[in-house]
Amino acid sequence: MHGVFPQIDPVIFQIGPLAVRWYGLMYLLGFVGAYFVIRHLAHRRELELSSDQLSDLLFYGVIGVILGGRLGYTLFYNFAYYIRHPLEIFAVWEGGMSFHGGLLGVVVAALIFCRRRRLPALLVGDILVTAAPVGLGLGRVGNFINGELWGRVTDHPWGMVFPGAGPDARHPSQLYEAVGEGPLLFLLLYVLHRLKVPQGAIFFSFFLGYGAIRFVLEFFRQPDAHLGFLWGGATMGQLLCLPMMLVGAVGLVVVLQKKGRQ
Repeated sequence: MHGVFPQIDPVIFQIGPLAVRWYGLMYLLGFVGAYFVIRHLAHRRELELSSDQLSDLLFYGVIGVILGGRLGYTLFYNFAYYIRHPLEIFAVWEGGMSFHGGLLGVVVAALIFCRRRRLPALLVGDILVTAAPVGLGLGRVGNFINGELWGRVTDHPWGMVFPGAGPDARHPSQLYEAVGEGPLLFLLLYVLHRLKVPQGAIFFSFFLGYGAIRFVLEFFRQPDAHLGFLWGGATMGQLLCLPMMLVGAVGLVVVLQKKGRQ
């Protein structure tokens, strides 16, 4: 006996042409939650960040997520389509965002912000990546409500039959990712803040930790239909996580070795 997808209406309410959707609400709650996490950690790590600077930093982050996420999806997941329909790159309301692209966008935006405000980039990075799991976890809940990015076929009793995914029960992989990329990753990074590790260690731990969690959970997620399985049976998400984990591991070693020589 398998579960059935709960068929939650993706639209919370609609006034005329204006529709408020659960997925958009998850994004909004993610940014609000990130604001409070950043404010708390800035105080804890003794980073002098005024209310205006905090708002500006969050604004830079939002722009980085949107531009990087969209461009990342265009390049990594559907380049052949968008090269034929370039104007549709700007149709973000139709969906299609890449986490890895969004991450690169935020890193670039944060570096620009830190340079303009003369703030320590690694410390700001430590704080930003700890706030990221709030939005990541909520975003996966939004994916589940939308009934998208479902998992692979399973015979486990908690499998669900998703609309548009055929008659077979599938892993609710969006919920697996919501837990792994959300509270689990947040807890790991927050503990490192309490341990007072050197600046940059948390930033690179995020790369390593997220990459490892996402790589494992991709085994339960159905790959994009237009991409399928790639080299060695890996998904695009797994292939993008490999360099991410490498950067995290190398960066973490460099930061810790530098601290050890001081």
